[in-house]
Amino acid sequence: MGIDIKIPIGLMFTIFGLLLTVYGFFTRLDATLYKPSLGINVNLWSGLGMLVLGVVMLALALKSRKSKPS
Repeated sequence: MGIDIKIPIGLMFTIFGLLLTVYGFFTRLDATLYKPSLGINVNLWSGLGMLVLGVVMLALALKSRKSKPS
């Protein structure tokens, strides 16, 4: 019975990624907000990256949980 750290980390990245993606999506038309980052919607892109990482970690955790014999 080992502790699988992928589940809480995957949940954290998924939740934060979802929040950042939604915020970046709703503020995508605000040019003054993204002027310091050269017009790149950093919230949207970093949120998408975190969301993908979180979902991959959760999928790997579920796969390893199913492959273990009980």
